[in-house]
Amino acid sequence: MTQTPLVSIITPSFNQAPFLRRTIESVLEQDYPNLEYIIRDGASTDGSPEIIREYADRLADWESIPDKGQTDAINQGFARAQGKYLAWLNSDDIYYPGAIREAVDYLEAHPEAGMVYGDCNFIDAHDRVIGRFPAAQTDYARLRRGYVHIPQAAAFFRRDLWEKVGPLDPDFFFAMDYDLWVRLAAEAPLVYLPGRTWAGFRLHGEAKTIAADDRCWPEMLKVHYREGGHWLSAIQLKYYVRRLAAPLINRRRKKMVDADQE
Repeated sequence: MTQTPLVSIITPSFNQAPFLRRTIESVLEQDYPNLEYIIRDGASTDGSPEIIREYADRLADWESIPDKGQTDAINQGFARAQGKYLAWLNSDDIYYPGAIREAVDYLEAHPEAGMVYGDCNFIDAHDRVIGRFPAAQTDYARLRRGYVHIPQAAAFFRRDLWEKVGPLDPDFFFAMDYDLWVRLAAEAPLVYLPGRTWAGFRLHGEAKTIAADDRCWPEMLKVHYREGGHWLSAIQLKYYVRRLAAPLINRRRKKMVDADQE
């Protein structure tokens, strides 16, 4: 019997104890038999290390030590990873059943694909669906125009490409995933599988998407100019539109979270 390829999942963690157990279990309960799960905790003080320790015998590696933030923790995890396929799942997000198996099945059947991604729900603190990530097919040219539409929590990519274009840029706080998608897309197709809901992206009061969204687009523009982009471009125009729309977008997201807490 042919052994299934090893898949490495990294979870960067810092003070997300209310959601961390659900994240861990959503990975460990996957129906995929060859899984390497690595957790890098940045010296949390909210009980997260104690939660992680409960699952230590089912983890390939974990540590709770100070780091330089989420991007650094992800890079540390991937530096230890041995899998043919890689992904990271933040410590407040979840996988849905079958996600890893379906992603691997596609990547094994389509060696030309550098990454595959499915759909992703927005969920509240109790895993209830409160929205839908606007996932869509994209590519290098469209990414360069700011047409991202890749839900990070539902994305899986090849290790050999990571070794070619990684690691994540440690200077990025928000758009490190966009930066990686651009670099991956320059090497191989990124494939969207509509109708395959693989992850839940949690919206809550402390989530980066709500707390620091204003840092995303300036970082995306940094990628744009690094790739030789011009100031008169689609992504630059989208940045100005986004700045105008940001208060409305963030109010809407906050309202979704506040409605859950009522």
